[in-house]
Amino acid sequence: MNKISIWISTMRLRTLPLSISGIILASCFAAYNGCFDGLIFALAILTTLSFQILSNLANDYGDGIKGTDNIDRVGPDRAIQTGKISPEDMFNAIKINVLISIGLAFFLIFTAFGVKNFLLTLIFFLLGIASVAAAIRYTVGNDAYGYKGLGDVYVFVFFGLVSVIGCYVLYAKKIDHVVFLPAITIGLLSAAVLNLNNMRDIESDKKSNKLTLAVKIGIENAKKYHVTIIVLAIVLSGLFGLLYFTSILNLVYFVAYIPLIIHIKKVLKNKDSKLLDPELKKVALTTVLLSVLMGIGHLL
Repeated sequence: MNKISIWISTMRLRTLPLSISGIILASCFAAYNGCFDGLIFALAILTTLSFQILSNLANDYGDGIKGTDNIDRVGPDRAIQTGKISPEDMFNAIKINVLISIGLAFFLIFTAFGVKNFLLTLIFFLLGIASVAAAIRYTVGNDAYGYKGLGDVYVFVFFGLVSVIGCYVLYAKKIDHVVFLPAITIGLLSAAVLNLNNMRDIESDKKSNKLTLAVKIGIENAKKYHVTIIVLAIVLSGLFGLLYFTSILNLVYFVAYIPLIIHIKKVLKNKDSKLLDPELKKVALTTVLLSVLMGIGHLL
C-alpha cells in the first residue's frame, strides 16, 4: 500500500485540475453550439490527464537523473530525489504511460473523426505524438527544452491553444472564432503557473544549470513578465465577455479576477522566492475556476 501511495504522490495529483481546464471550456462551447458528445468529453479528459501524468513522471525522471532535484529544492520532494523510486522503475513507468497515452489518444481521435475525416485524423494523430514528445522532452535528454527557457512557450501552446481549440475541433470538426480568446487566456494563465514554479526554484535551478526563463531574465524581470501575462489574460478574457455578451450572467467568470489581482500584489511584494510556493495552487485553481465559469457563463 505504501508503494502505491508513493506512485500516486509521484503523479502529482495537484497538477491535474489545471490540465483539464481547456477541455472543460471547449466542451461548454461545444454544448452551446449543439455538438457536445459525452464519450468524446470523457476520452478527452482521460487523454489529457494521461499526458499530464506522463509529463510529471518524465519531469521527476529528467530532473532526478540530472541532479536538479536536490537538497536546495524548495517544492515538494520528488521520488527519485528521495530514493523512493529508482530511475529504472521510473523509466519503465514512463514507457507504460506512453502506451496508455497513445492508446487513449487513438481511441479519442477515432471516436471523434472515424474514417470519414482522414485529414483531421492525421492532424490530430500528429498532435498526439507531439504532445507525448513535449511531455517527455521538457526535462529528459540533452536538448530538454525546459533547460533552455522554452517551457513557457510549450505550456502556452499545449495547455492553451491545443487544449481549447483542439478539443473544440474534436466536437465540431471545424474551428470556431469563439475559442481563440479563451484559448489564449488559458494558455497565458498556464504559463503563469509554470513561471511561478520557476521563480520559486530560481536559486536551485541556477546551481543546477537549468536555464528556465526566470533564470535567464532574473527574478525582477520574471515578476514583471508574470504580472504582464496575467494582466493580459484578464484583458483578453474580459474582451471575450464583451464581444460575445448576451446576458450579464455571461460575465460570471469575472469573479475569478479577484484572486488573480490579489496574487499579483503578493508577487510584486515578494522578497523571498521560496515563499511563492503556496501561490502555485492558488493560480492553478483560479485558472480552473475561470474556465468553468467562463464556459457556464457562455451557456447561460
